[in-house]
Amino acid sequence: MLHQQQAIPVCKNRLRLCFLKPMVTMQSKRRKVALLIEASNSYARGLLSGIIAFEQRYSAWSIYLPEHQRRGIIPLERFEDWEVDGILARIETDKIADLVRSLDVPTVDLSAARLIKDIPWVETDNQAIAELAANHLLERGFTNFGFLGEAGFNWSKWRCLEFEKVLKEKGISCQVFESLSTTAPGYSWSTEVDRLAAWVCSLPKPIGVFAGYDIAAQRLLDVCRDVDIAVPEQVAVIGVDNDALICEICSPPLTSIELNTYDTGFRAAQMLEKMMTGEEVSSDGAFFGPITVRERLSTDTVAVDDANVAQALKYIRENATFNISVNDVLKQVDISRRKLEARFKKILGRTPHEEIQHRRLLRVKQLLRDTELSVAEIAGLTGYTHPEYLSVAFLREIGMPIREFRLREQKTK
Repeated sequence: MLHQQQAIPVCKNRLRLCFLKPMVTMQSKRRKVALLIEASNSYARGLLSGIIAFEQRYSAWSIYLPEHQRRGIIPLERFEDWEVDGILARIETDKIADLVRSLDVPTVDLSAARLIKDIPWVETDNQAIAELAANHLLERGFTNFGFLGEAGFNWSKWRCLEFEKVLKEKGISCQVFESLSTTAPGYSWSTEVDRLAAWVCSLPKPIGVFAGYDIAAQRLLDVCRDVDIAVPEQVAVIGVDNDALICEICSPPLTSIELNTYDTGFRAAQMLEKMMTGEEVSSDGAFFGPITVRERLSTDTVAVDDANVAQALKYIRENATFNISVNDVLKQVDISRRKLEARFKKILGRTPHEEIQHRRLLRVKQLLRDTELSVAEIAGLTGYTHPEYLSVAFLREIGMPIREFRLREQKTK
């Protein structure tokens, strides 16, 4: 079972694996290596970056990366004429599996499908991923939980099972929704959206939902917006892959688990190099644990049943960067300032004013991390009338100067 395997530890410097040493190869010509990895998503591109880094550092391959028509669909007629010495592949369809078998060369599988049982493989640790997701939502006070997956993918099934296992140990059940694959007979986009909308409307709220990957999470956030369900106050959503483009397109921006795809790809390339030089490599496989949760606004909440506090939080989340005041918040609720402040303090541990500042600074940190905007530009976008006010508030609340924070965060990207 997947959850019984031992995950390979990640070095502090995740650009290198602890156990790797430079390899010296004596071949007189470059080995030909085919990469059957579709590169349209961040997970696959992370694998490719690790593979290419290994090739550049330790070997000398001639790499063939065919263009995929879509995930799992490659132009096989071109590939079969290219004599290869080894393959790194995400073997997710029977056609790719048949091709790999027919070529009978050293191959490492980077897919969870396991369509060929007796070859080495590398994969992310789905138990560790599910535990991160569950703990992230539990820490925010949720007692209702859901999982959004996609039928037909082992990694989705395993993440769901491990997520349910963590919750079951705490006496908590989980509502599960499985989307049909786009290749399923009779698949209809509009039907799937309607099914998902009906599911999310039926869920007890507030609820924390773990989506098996970022695309599914984006779909859920779109549906929540369409049916007027507040995120994250009523439905908090966490995805997997930390695809920056998708996460920032989402409204609100998506919290996601960052996977260690670089080292996963690097290790797969190392395994293939050993196989091509005649060394024996175990077919038991290797797991790589995730890096961390990259928190954004889709889970930036505390689960509350108080309707006035929930409404105030929603208003603050949507308007904090427009330099609003507590008086603006009070216009959205039916209780006095004193009662609202008391309830905020009890539930969140901070006042409405402090919550406004917290939300503004979250946006500031995101802009410092992900853009090259100046401090003055960021101040203007987040409701600070002068950059000096922002600098003082940032130092007071975050505990370090803006410049130091930006340098630290951008080094870790």
